[in-house]
Amino acid sequence: MGYLSVLLAFPQVFSPQVKKLGMLMPALFGVLVAAKFIACVGIWYYKQWGVQLYLLSFFAKILFNLGIDELGFGFYFSLILNCLFIIVLLRFYPKMDRNL
Repeated sequence: MGYLSVLLAFPQVFSPQVKKLGMLMPALFGVLVAAKFIACVGIWYYKQWGVQLYLLSFFAKILFNLGIDELGFGFYFSLILNCLFIIVLLRFYPKMDRNL
């Protein structure tokens, strides 16, 4: 599910809607997408740092969307799906490997 959301978010980095927001916004959005991808790789390898990075990128994305005032249906749908995914991740968090 995480990889699918990254694949859907990657083309948005180059979209005109994000470019209209400012000069650094596409770069910031790209960093958020890259952080989520790296977090998914960490989760795939069953590492705790993957969950931590996923949580960090989740909250950073919420702040990004609040900052650009993008609070449509997609925002709330993504919020619900990510919260469900985080609940599942936190359930398995203690069993995950602490080492890199």
